[in-house]
Amino acid sequence: MRESTWTIGQLAARTGLPVKTVRYYSDVGLLPVAERSAGGHRRYRPEALEQLHLVQRLRALDTPISTLTQLTSGERGLGDVIADEMGLVRSRLAELRWRQATLEALDNCSAQERLRRLEVLSRVQRLPEAQDRLARAWGQTIPASVPARLADAVIAQAVPEPPENPTADVVLAYAELHTLTRHQDFPVYWACPNVRDKASLYADLLDTSELAADPVADGLSPRPGEVLDHFSRACARSRGEDDTPGFRAYMGAHLHGTIPLFRRYWQHVATITAAQRPNLGITHCWLVEALASQAAPAPAR
Repeated sequence: MRESTWTIGQLAARTGLPVKTVRYYSDVGLLPVAERSAGGHRRYRPEALEQLHLVQRLRALDTPISTLTQLTSGERGLGDVIADEMGLVRSRLAELRWRQATLEALDNCSAQERLRRLEVLSRVQRLPEAQDRLARAWGQTIPASVPARLADAVIAQAVPEPPENPTADVVLAYAELHTLTRHQDFPVYWACPNVRDKASLYADLLDTSELAADPVADGLSPRPGEVLDHFSRACARSRGEDDTPGFRAYMGAHLHGTIPLFRRYWQHVATITAAQRPNLGITHCWLVEALASQAAPAPAR
């Protein structure tokens, strides 16, 4: 039996590892012990050497001991371990790229702007948490009476996924989204407090936004037309009113005041996504501006 087994010292010599390290690997269960000698020393079969070589190579890749324990126990396969480690590396690289872009955003600006950006950017460095926070803000803003499919359609556009390889402009735009959702006027706009049928309004707004996407993409200025009529009728219907010139004047003045805040948000979304087609918010701003441009002085309501 002695001829087919090795001591810890012999395993260490064959791998170039310190005896202390081999003993530690054995103690935590990474190496199978074949038997003990008459003097009580551990002895190892050839397969222990093969396993030690595997452990040695994976440790060179910084694979955690806990992961190696799952591998050597048969709980997980080598392919699974490598795939998981690759996922962790990709995640870490994404974090480093985001951090690099953050530092670049802080580098090329005035001292006063640098302090403002630092405050904004510091809130979004933990991306999964930041993304969840942004999605929750929208989930809490959209009225509960709006069906889930409509709410999800809005949130899908309003909460863009942070790109893995962002520029400084993209990182800053993503941070600005979080700042804007904290503005006191932001939730009021989407909550539609004076609207009776919020579900129908949201459905109409999504449809109208799609209709307006082509003229917005073509660079046309906000103007009257079939798309605007559709938008105004939807607003009137949801409030239980008639689509009259007076209603349009009121809605144009009522909505136009919040458009600067609203537009900033959706312009930041466009910066992040780099989408060719105008998003929901950009088209909505176009429609509101079209409504305001044809409105006479708004009567008192």
